[in-house]
Amino acid sequence: MTPGQKVCAHAGVRRPGHSPQTAVAAVRVLIAGAGPAGLAAAVSLQQAGIPGQEIAVLEAGPRAGGLASGFRGAETWEWAIERYYHHLFTNDTDILAFTRELDLQDMVEIHSPVTAYWYRGRPLRLDSPASLLAVPGLSLPDKVRMGMVLAWLRWHPLPPWHRHDTVTAHAWLERWMGRRAYEALWRSLLEGKFGRRYRDVSLAWFAARIYKRTSRLGYFRGGFQAWTDAVREKVEQGGTEVGFNTPLTLVEPQGGTLAVRSGQRSWEGVQAVLYTGSPNLLGRIAPALPATYRARLAGEAHMGAVVLTAALDRSLLNDVYWLSIPADAGLPFLALVEHTAMIPKERYGGHHILYLGTYVEQDHPWLSLPEQEVAEELLAGLSRIRPGFDDSWVRGRWLNRTAWAQPIPMPGSGRTRLPLHTPLSGLYLATMSQVWPWDRGTNYAVRIGKQAARRILVDLQV
Repeated sequence: MTPGQKVCAHAGVRRPGHSPQTAVAAVRVLIAGAGPAGLAAAVSLQQAGIPGQEIAVLEAGPRAGGLASGFRGAETWEWAIERYYHHLFTNDTDILAFTRELDLQDMVEIHSPVTAYWYRGRPLRLDSPASLLAVPGLSLPDKVRMGMVLAWLRWHPLPPWHRHDTVTAHAWLERWMGRRAYEALWRSLLEGKFGRRYRDVSLAWFAARIYKRTSRLGYFRGGFQAWTDAVREKVEQGGTEVGFNTPLTLVEPQGGTLAVRSGQRSWEGVQAVLYTGSPNLLGRIAPALPATYRARLAGEAHMGAVVLTAALDRSLLNDVYWLSIPADAGLPFLALVEHTAMIPKERYGGHHILYLGTYVEQDHPWLSLPEQEVAEELLAGLSRIRPGFDDSWVRGRWLNRTAWAQPIPMPGSGRTRLPLHTPLSGLYLATMSQVWPWDRGTNYAVRIGKQAARRILVDLQV
């Protein structure tokens, strides 16, 4: 036991259904969140030599995975499906390397699905230079200009991220791509994702999205939940227990270390706490943080997300996996993702799995209205995409929503993003708001989890 550490009567982490432990090792590092960031941090700490018994992972939800967690909608489903649609890009090097590191590479499969954009009432493929030339309603010079801008963003050998971060995507694209091409395709996509804040989004974020996109996509056999569970098992094999339904409720300084509480459980003498949840909530959990820092946490702008997963008895989009919907189309969703256009429907009992997803402002009524009402409003838009659709096609539906889905990256984010360490000694933060210039996702969750672990190891002089 490290000098100064104490173990309270309720210390330790239990799996749901496990009986209380009679003897619990002192916790040196406590990680809040069993998503990819928290689990990657736990693995890194174990590999660096911190005994697994001195690490605790607390998860507020009933399972590991965070926003990548999944569910089985029927007993006939062989694989779980994510609550919020997920896939990998083939250049997601952090999560792919981490998967190989844990000898889980056999879980990865690569696909080449069809992606399209809803344009003038029909799907339009935009996944190659040739498809750009086929966009109706734009002159050849407009198309060439748009293609040159996208090519420069995609294949620049040394992307000037910090220069990109001094201007908004709206202003830069309108100037260099040209107003006609920007208005025809890109403005509405930005507006759909960021609502009334779309004019404020940094070009660095947009450029990073273009830079990272690949036509081939990856997926985990069994789903992201299967991958997360496999990583969790590796963490547990290293001696660390992962507790579910144990949200972090209080972190406060105590004699040079930290005292931590989760409901009726408490830990004293903790040397490091890594928080991987929404930054806006940390100010309430750690009231000892300076008021200016707590105000900054509260000011981190996010969009919420509403996603309806529907099990259909037939395909809606045929061979199209991803259909982006512009905001000005007047439809209630931003994206339709027919998961079973990439993964065989046999994995899901023969059901065709369709996601209907959208981003919403945090005060949007869909985040609080009854689930049935929201689901019906979303499904009502499908007849515009596929005439003849009716509710009899639906064999099951599940609604998921969160107010903290998408950080809004404004110019200057690269300079002002929150550091991994907080002003409270021993308290660390690793969230999607800090992965500039990249978009949030499992790849960057793994990256920032590992970065946070390295910072903790340096500070603990391990």
